[in-house]
Amino acid sequence: MSTHRPALLTDHYELTMVSAALKDGTADRRCVFEVFSRRLPSGRRYGVVAGTARLIELIRDFRFDPTEVDFLLRTGVVDDAAAAWLTDYRFTGDIDGYAEGELFFPGSPILTVSGGFAECVVLETVALSVLNHDCAVAAAAARMVTAARGRALIEMGSRRAHEEAAVAAARAAYLAGFRFTSNLAAGERYGIPTAGTAAHAFTLLHDDERAAFASQVATLGKDTTLLVDTYDISQGIRNAIAVAGPELRAVRIDSGDLAVIAQQSRELLDSLGATETKIIVSGDLDEYSIAALAAEPVDMYGAGTAVVTGSGAPTAGLVYKLVEVEGRPVVKRSEHKATIGGRKVAVRRHKPTGTATEEIIVPQGVPDRKPNDRMLQRSYVVGGEPVPLPSLDESREHLRECLISIPWEGLKLSAGDPAVPVTVVPSD
Repeated sequence: MSTHRPALLTDHYELTMVSAALKDGTADRRCVFEVFSRRLPSGRRYGVVAGTARLIELIRDFRFDPTEVDFLLRTGVVDDAAAAWLTDYRFTGDIDGYAEGELFFPGSPILTVSGGFAECVVLETVALSVLNHDCAVAAAAARMVTAARGRALIEMGSRRAHEEAAVAAARAAYLAGFRFTSNLAAGERYGIPTAGTAAHAFTLLHDDERAAFASQVATLGKDTTLLVDTYDISQGIRNAIAVAGPELRAVRIDSGDLAVIAQQSRELLDSLGATETKIIVSGDLDEYSIAALAAEPVDMYGAGTAVVTGSGAPTAGLVYKLVEVEGRPVVKRSEHKATIGGRKVAVRRHKPTGTATEEIIVPQGVPDRKPNDRMLQRSYVVGGEPVPLPSLDESREHLRECLISIPWEGLKLSAGDPAVPVTVVPSD
């Protein structure tokens, strides 16, 4: 990947503020910005932090090259002073936040960006574009993982997303507990296990279904998955076992009444001696349809459109707001959009058994910590330099542990209160 990040990841209005702040002398005022959500998407009981490591990489390499600065000058977006400032831009501040894989709730300060006003404000769009997308996908994927009850899931939604969003979505889904992705770029870039099988086009290419299956098995061996619903599913299964034998790894079904078909397919496979052949189902699955198949003999689910689009909530609803200037809390008082001033510190409170009971947010202060409290923020960037981060697999395990820690009601797919209540402690 290129280490250069285009200036146009910044919005016009951000550079308007930079130009004005440079002119009036406020550009270097020490400020604190926070990323948080005022509310969770309808029907959700938790959010999932995802994409932070991607964001830190983008910020590390965030530069304005001469051609971009020239464009901004020619089009009147910035003046000469702002153009000179952009030419030398490098983020030199600090970034703290919740770990990837952490759960968040309304008001949770999941990212804190500190530094000069100008150097922080130009990061608003890139921060929100990454976090709103990745957090939305991870939350949807986590709900699907819960609904699957330990059965494996494969992310296969690349064809329903922008090419780079597809890679990011695969990463977020894996973080949330999906076992595989069909996106090879995500496999190469992030080390995510990849999996896939032939499409209906491959079957249609051949003179008959058996010929297509024979070709696939001859190339990939019996440890492959045959798509059996191009024509008649029952005959497709018979053809698959006739060609590959009962040692065939799996069959995939992509259409029809999956609950009924899964039962019939299992019975047919068993009658043909293929008792170890797995059944994979796909076809516009979301967390609700996956949950509806919980009692059926399904071994793996393939999810595409729903997971890469946040399953009805394509954005996490995160905002990036100024909360402190030169150590002084600042607040926005707009109706329904008011903010709480001051830099926040957050802890998650737990019972001795490990069950989370409350999230405590303290503006401009230090929380009164109890024995089973866990601090939620960690350092990402110090003085402009990124610090070492957990691996993707470590973040994946962190989310798994977080989901275990919340009360079981918080895992329901139905609408309800946030899984963990949030308390904001008034500042002195």
